[in-house]
Amino acid sequence: MKPTLLVFAAGMGSRYGSLKQMDGIGPNGETIIDYSIYDAVRAGFGKIVYIVREYFHDAMVQSVEEKYGGLTGIDGEPIEFLFVDQELDILPEGFSVPEGREKPWGTAHAIMVAKDVIHEPFVTINGDDFYGRETFCIAAEWCKAHQNSEGVYSVLGFALDNTLTDAGGVNRGICFYDENLQLESMVQHLKIERDADGVVRGTNAITGEVAVLDGADLCSMNMFGLTPDYFALTERIFERFLTDKTNIATREFDPPYVFDCAIKEKIGHCEVLSTPACWFGVTYRDDRAGVAARFNELVEQGAYPTPLWR
Repeated sequence: MKPTLLVFAAGMGSRYGSLKQMDGIGPNGETIIDYSIYDAVRAGFGKIVYIVREYFHDAMVQSVEEKYGGLTGIDGEPIEFLFVDQELDILPEGFSVPEGREKPWGTAHAIMVAKDVIHEPFVTINGDDFYGRETFCIAAEWCKAHQNSEGVYSVLGFALDNTLTDAGGVNRGICFYDENLQLESMVQHLKIERDADGVVRGTNAITGEVAVLDGADLCSMNMFGLTPDYFALTERIFERFLTDKTNIATREFDPPYVFDCAIKEKIGHCEVLSTPACWFGVTYRDDRAGVAARFNELVEQGAYPTPLWR
């Protein structure tokens, strides 16, 4: 069974609008998602599931049909494309949207709403992040090795140095793990950047303290390898999340929260898979020119054809 790719796509609250993910940035107008799909298909993924907001659903479907209609995998079989809406009112029975809640619940909730269309190991990505072909190959191999696994998950860990941008500070989940690369915790750090003295610093989101970080630290870029039992686990933990009314109008329900619960309660564990790839993306408007130049370089090196889809 081929793995599935789940894409957190347009309309989910990116920094300056949904259209950013559909903005052509490659030599022939390719988007970052286009390159991710290209890499995923060649790594052996057979189904692509987009998580979108309802108001952007039709535009996303049209865009995908126009670009990828008739796309086949490495085995010649058609690639399946599905679309699932993430809305605030998709909640467990007995719960309702809290007063004042306007923003989406978070990426763990976005994963959860895809439970009816994914029945095989799968990998999650952000639509506006470039992860690198080698990363998709690592993720695909993990999925193939865990066809019958339960309670085993993974996070693709990027060296922090490989995820920074000169345009400003970034937020990253720093992975803490044991000698066997088993995740112990993931701590969000905010406004991470290399200061004038060359030292990488970021603010611990829990304590509020500024911490010195190692550029070799592995961090999460929302690329997780998951097995189908993750859906039931997430639903149970989401109910607990909703029951705690602390800052419920603004708190986000994200995979690190789910992993933390699973690890503490010994009902699951998460492997950290290190990738040598360099991440890049359009976090800030000023990133765009540099990202376009990177894609031009990759095309010139022969890593990607141009146009990408012939």
